This record gives sequence, C-alpha cells and structure tokens, in this order.
Amino acid sequence: MYFDKELNVRNVSCPLLIVKTKKALADMFSGLVLKVIATDSGLLKDMAAFSEQTGNPLLSSSEKNGEYIFFVQKK
Repeated sequence: MYFDKELNVRNVSCPLLIVKTKKALADMFSGLVLKVIATDSGLLKDMAAFSEQTGNPLLSSSEKNGEYIFFVQKK
C-alpha cells in the first residue's frame, strides 16, 4: 500500500505508541497516509479505538513475523 510517512515504533509499548502516532499525524496534511510499524500486540485494539475516536481512517492492519503494520489516513 502507498504511504507518505513511516513511523517505526518497534519495541515501544502503549500508551506511547498512540502518542507517537498522534504526533506523526499532526505533522501531516489531510488525506496523506501514515504507515506504523510496531511490535506490541496491544496496538491492534488500541489503533482501532484511536482511529474511531479521532476520525482518522484505519485503512489496513496486518501482522507478519511478530510485527504489526498499520496504514492510517489523516482526516
């Protein structure tokens, strides 16, 4: 999937993951896509809630080799 910015939060735990995601999105223009790479499985639930609460669409989420990859679009 195409993305405009990548956020590497491997080996970072919640809630700092959401804080860093929010900050990364704040620096982006509406419509751009942020790719988030994490290793904390708790982010699966947290990212869905974050997306719903902020209105930034969660375009996709996946897991591969213990890494969780999310694509979030800036509203």
